Amino acid sequence: MTVVVGVRAGESCYEVHVGHGAVEALGDLLPDGVRRAAVVTQAGIGIDVDPGVEHRTFTIPEGEGAKSLSVVEQLAGALSDWGLTRADVVIGVGGGVVTDVAGFTAAIYHRGLPSVYVATTLLGQIDAAIGGKTGVNLPQGKNLVGAFCQPHGVVCDTDHLRSLPGRELRSGLGELAKYHFLGGEQLADLPMDERVAACVRLKAQVVATDERDSGHRAVLNYGHTLAHALEVEGRFDLRHGEAVAVGLVYAAEVARKLGRIDEGRVAEHRRVVASYDLPATIEPSVDPARLVELMGRDKKAVSGLTMVLDGPAGVEPVAGLEPELLRAAVGDVTRGRGHA
Repeated sequence: MTVVVGVRAGESCYEVHVGHGAVEALGDLLPDGVRRAAVVTQAGIGIDVDPGVEHRTFTIPEGEGAKSLSVVEQLAGALSDWGLTRADVVIGVGGGVVTDVAGFTAAIYHRGLPSVYVATTLLGQIDAAIGGKTGVNLPQGKNLVGAFCQPHGVVCDTDHLRSLPGRELRSGLGELAKYHFLGGEQLADLPMDERVAACVRLKAQVVATDERDSGHRAVLNYGHTLAHALEVEGRFDLRHGEAVAVGLVYAAEVARKLGRIDEGRVAEHRRVVASYDLPATIEPSVDPARLVELMGRDKKAVSGLTMVLDGPAGVEPVAGLEPELLRAAVGDVTRGRGHA
């Protein structure tokens, strides 16, 4: 059974099809009158799709390293060589790396082509493919170059999750853990299909109120400030969802130090992260000062150091955080120190 979730963002309104066999709806999600489709994927994805129109597959490199301006340039050049026009569509088939690269390329090629995503990972299905954020990394940080470009439709076929490597699935579970603190308190009681649909609805509700990340949408970055710093410092050896899991516990510890939440709420963060068998600690070799420096480059940091933190009114952005407090909180999530 397939569930259809509507996403409204600014002037855009599109459908997300979730469930077993949802990929069969791909052809129905293409723009009317589309002539050809450029299917962007990675060799390791191993999922063939039939959009029902003439199409050609373009393969980008594996891993987080593919999220670079050089890869976007190469992909755009290949699309140009094929003669892709505004009457065509870009289809991203893969996880968050693919949808980010395919979506960003579609957003800037000919100043904008429609895009459709077939999200094949849990991380992509509950987060990356929804909401219209596209972008690539710079050596200085994650997702520092990008564009808002809502897709024309999204497919989340949960059959694709069965073949995911264990670590890739765990990476998605890190984002799923985040939603427990954004209104998804009952997620643990749902089967996976319904969890995915529930997360899509939660994200759609946030995106509908703030398409371009000017305020409330920042709550979707819960746990991400430290996560992005850990990913950059570790040269992306740590998977995104694993880093988010550590970031959730870290954000809870920062909130506790500020008196926004109590120890019981911190324990709840640790319990949720542990229930998905996710990491909650930082290696002691990581320099706290370096992590705080990297956190200062976060896109939310427009008024000093900023984090999304839990509190009496729920999860919300908090600006003007003191570097010393953030460094001290690193100790609370460092293996062999604090609560670790």
